[in-house]
Amino acid sequence: MIRYIPLGIFALLVVLLYFGLSNDPRKIPSPLVGKPVPAFNLPQLYDPTKRIQPEDLRGQVWVLNVWASWCVSCRAEHAVLTQFIKDNQLTVLGLNYKDESPDAKVWLAQHGNPYKVIAVDLDGRVGIDFGVYGVPESFIMDKKGIIRYKFTGPIDQAAVEKVLKPMVDQLRAEKG
Repeated sequence: MIRYIPLGIFALLVVLLYFGLSNDPRKIPSPLVGKPVPAFNLPQLYDPTKRIQPEDLRGQVWVLNVWASWCVSCRAEHAVLTQFIKDNQLTVLGLNYKDESPDAKVWLAQHGNPYKVIAVDLDGRVGIDFGVYGVPESFIMDKKGIIRYKFTGPIDQAAVEKVLKPMVDQLRAEKG
């Protein structure tokens, strides 16, 4: 009987490994979904004397897209994100995360700026408040300033069609 213990432990490890590898890494749960947007008051990238806070966006469905110039995946999602914003006339707040402002400006000059406003989170504290694991990450907020969805990783066309656009359309149709 004792000789079967290692076999049982091995079988348990195989089952755990299977479930771990079969999970979608983009579906990292966020304890913030269903809760108000964390408070912040950050300087804007192009005019640091101006500030942005969640209250400035209340009354509309909006997206917070966390990105950085040093992020390779951000470059991969940029064209899809830009088209999604344009097609849906969506308000997107870019959160420039742990990035130097001159680098961010050069990156946007090269790749285009789809954002309504870009907030600078140089020390990453706002990212921490949102529970950011890494960039890019995007959060969809409803008209009342409640986080309704978190998307981890680069946005691709399948995510736009299957998740993001339906979510935005649903939130826009809600009263409030």
